[in-house]
Amino acid sequence: MSVRVRRVYDPAEPEDGVRVLVDRLWPRGLAKDAARVDEWPKALTPSTELRRWYHAGEGSYEEFAERYEAELAADEAAEALDNLRDLVRKGDVTLLTASKTPEQSHATVLTRLLKG
Repeated sequence: MSVRVRRVYDPAEPEDGVRVLVDRLWPRGLAKDAARVDEWPKALTPSTELRRWYHAGEGSYEEFAERYEAELAADEAAEALDNLRDLVRKGDVTLLTASKTPEQSHATVLTRLLKG
């Protein structure tokens, strides 16, 4: 069982396992059938306010990660995170994001929480 992060624009691979889109918005210019997304739990995504704050360059990645983890403690997000943990226990999971820098995105925070 493994968790990995990939850009949603990259072609699907057999070792992806369950492909989970972790962005709130559908990726621009990508057809839904081409994305091969199995799950899209919007409750796991950062709030619009947090996303806008981070993309405006108003804070560090570390502060973003702290704020995002706090959002994940809310009931609906915590339940979605538990469901994702169940998927990971059953097999390979790939978290998909449109971020150009996935290593500095919420997907990396989710990966750390799932592996920790």
